[in-house]
Amino acid sequence: MLNAEQSLRALLDEGTAKGSLVPGAKLPTERELVQRLSAPRSAIRRALDVLEEEGLVIRQVGRGTFLSELAQRRADAPADTSPAEIMQVRLVIEPPVAALAARVATQADLDRITICLDSGGASDEFEAFESWDAKLHRAIAEAAHNGLLMNMFDVMNTARSLPVWGSLKRRTSTPERRRCYHAEHTAIVEALCDRDPDGAEKTMRTHLDNVADNLLGRR
Repeated sequence: MLNAEQSLRALLDEGTAKGSLVPGAKLPTERELVQRLSAPRSAIRRALDVLEEEGLVIRQVGRGTFLSELAQRRADAPADTSPAEIMQVRLVIEPPVAALAARVATQADLDRITICLDSGGASDEFEAFESWDAKLHRAIAEAAHNGLLMNMFDVMNTARSLPVWGSLKRRTSTPERRRCYHAEHTAIVEALCDRDPDGAEKTMRTHLDNVADNLLGRR
């Protein structure tokens, strides 16, 4: 049985695939989502919080919740993209982005990154850890303050929403590996806070190499 967040994602995916939801389209109200998804209002609000943090929806006080352009790009992600291709692109993009972030991140950026790091470290369950993992990597990309790079990152990151990626991550995830990833995340964040571009790039590359090894059975 799907939880509220999974059900809401499925609703958005179905709408964007059919063309009934386009960037800027208004989503049903919380009350309507409660009825449609048979979920408590508190769970719907938490799910909307997660989607807003990921940039998939835009919430405007007094107006409602709207689909973002990023959500459409994710829906358009090629279904035949493989985990190996995803990791190849991540290794090309994310280490240099981390180096740039180490140079230009504001203190607010670093605070947001640290919150993601700490929240991931405190997450014992697979779903929660994966959610904070994605938020951490996106927060690092945002800290580079480069719109073109951010667009490239989001296009690359669309593939992480594909079923083949999620099922492989779940199948290869263990508490020990999550602890290892958290230690690697910590090293990345420490380099960012130290304003060490070389260290940020190196630790990010080491982390992604380890993720690729675990996902693709290279060790």
